[in-house]
Amino acid sequence: MSDSIIQLLDKLPSDNITVKVLKALDFVVPGEWENIVGCDNTIVAITGETDADRVMAIRNRAIELYNDAGEGYQRAIWIYNSVDKADAALGAAAMANKIGEKIGFMSFLGKLTPKADTTQSVDLCVKIVAELIAYYKLNGLPSLSPQEFVAALKDNYQGSSLMRMATLVAVDGLLPLGPNFLQKVEETLANKGQSAFEGNPVFSAISGIIPSDDKFGFISNTFSAVEGWMGNFVSSTGLTQEKVADSIGNFVEFSDDSLDFVAAFLDQSTSYYRHTGIQSVARRLILRAAEDA
Repeated sequence: MSDSIIQLLDKLPSDNITVKVLKALDFVVPGEWENIVGCDNTIVAITGETDADRVMAIRNRAIELYNDAGEGYQRAIWIYNSVDKADAALGAAAMANKIGEKIGFMSFLGKLTPKADTTQSVDLCVKIVAELIAYYKLNGLPSLSPQEFVAALKDNYQGSSLMRMATLVAVDGLLPLGPNFLQKVEETLANKGQSAFEGNPVFSAISGIIPSDDKFGFISNTFSAVEGWMGNFVSSTGLTQEKVADSIGNFVEFSDDSLDFVAAFLDQSTSYYRHTGIQSVARRLILRAAEDA
């Protein structure tokens, strides 16, 4: 049986490589994300409630809502979890005893293989689609067009949700593909077409829930719709590959010519989609539970 929302929140790490990466990227969307862990702590932070009986009532209602198969909370968690599982955590175990230390990265180069630009481009596209699907599942919507999703990004994304998208742009876009990452993704979609997605683990993980018979067409349309938002996000925040590398370089030692290896390392040793996804689901769930309790 899968973990309850209580267990998911209580098991969130207060410090690991994922948390270090998210904190390192806090400068991109300052003040939007705080690593609150633990169910009761999350309830207090989101609702402002401090009365123990009231907190318990919200907690119990949140459990009921999460366990209701007709709601989309568990499905959204499944999507966030599946994305990170597909990226694999090869480096996580090897890094577990390094938390709190300055991690020397170069010694791990032999264990890592950077993704080709095609694979990285596909991963970025599929993660955007995964975010779209999770959003409408989480908000109880029957479906969501790429254009509606862009409107949601502009108007509704904040906190852990905005932090997740900022990390996506930084870690899965700028860092491995460079400042022209949007153009590289466009070229991959145009030149490789559907064949680029064959055998891709992230695509395989969620292909069954992509809401279209023409899955490649839906992915392409979603990227095209979100591309403008990503470009505006990069320009409005002043985000660059160098800034991302410098900030992550505060806890991972690497040379300037190994950014593709750094991206591979982060793919394999972090789970930022799952971590912030749990926090996003918890926020939506707890706010609704507070209204009902």
